[in-house]
Amino acid sequence: MDLSIASILMLDGLSNGAIYALLALATVLVFTVTRVIFIPQGEFVAFGALTLAALQQGQRPGTVVFLLSLAALVALLDLWAGWRAGEATAALLIRVAKAAAWPVALGALSWWAAPLQLPLLLQVLLTLAIVTPMGPLLYRLAYQPLADASVLVLLIVSVGVHFSLTGLGLLFFGAEGSRNPSFWDSSFTLGPLFIAGQTVIILLASLALIVLLWLFFERSLYGKALRATAVNRLGARLMGISSNSAGRLSLAMAAFIGALSGVLISPTTTIFYDSGFLIGLKGFVAAVFAGLASYPGAALGAVLVGLLESFSSFWASAFKEVIVFTSILPVLLWRSLRNPHQDEH
Repeated sequence: MDLSIASILMLDGLSNGAIYALLALATVLVFTVTRVIFIPQGEFVAFGALTLAALQQGQRPGTVVFLLSLAALVALLDLWAGWRAGEATAALLIRVAKAAAWPVALGALSWWAAPLQLPLLLQVLLTLAIVTPMGPLLYRLAYQPLADASVLVLLIVSVGVHFSLTGLGLLFFGAEGSRNPSFWDSSFTLGPLFIAGQTVIILLASLALIVLLWLFFERSLYGKALRATAVNRLGARLMGISSNSAGRLSLAMAAFIGALSGVLISPTTTIFYDSGFLIGLKGFVAAVFAGLASYPGAALGAVLVGLLESFSSFWASAFKEVIVFTSILPVLLWRSLRNPHQDEH
């Protein structure tokens, strides 16, 4: 290996690490706010990439049907809960109708716009609009009823949601993979490096989203509410911050980040219905490096994972996944020795 090869591998590692950083930040966000180890994060990546691919082909993506189905199930669940709580019928129907209006409107818009072969940017926006509402709807169905359960129970639920979404992905998109067109076809040379325009887009978009997340948590009222819920769920609830609203918002952000990540990487690699799991798992490894608690640590861990994967693919390509996932063991051992286990209360 010489300097030119090392530079190419480093650029590839940074490009992959930027995507892993987004997924790691989403994983940390969901865990700190809801205590859910969100295994299905990678499914949003696959849904985003494959929804855009379906729109590129002028087809109506199956995720539209899934979104409407989730909205219908949540509406029925809310109606049942409101009826049991003795809520007035008129007020209950209005509240449920307002909650379902956005997914229904998105479904109708997507059904109409899919065959029109819209410009790529509009298709990307439509893809994000379809996938993002799935996060809060999944939280309402799968996690909100068990919000006070133990972390282990929530992890088991996450595994079940992951397998369900993977099977639905196969149903919606089939077993064949898809690759989307690049957002920027230009390329640049910088010494020994050949930099594709899509790589620049990935790095800039990831950096911009990280900055926007920092501004959201530091400057906005909703961001401060999420931080308060992450620090002390009970204290935040006593101060009037709804833990259910915080959970739905955190999963909406996780779904948006996952869909955007899928859209960004889909021009560089072929995405299958189950590709998101491996990608999301590497983001999870990066989040574990940070103890599922630190946003800067998760971002740095993601860059480390990207670099480790890139250089492993050069030295031992057949074992690069093994090397990446094995790297989590010394981190877990170190954290276990540093912070002895305490029973959860």
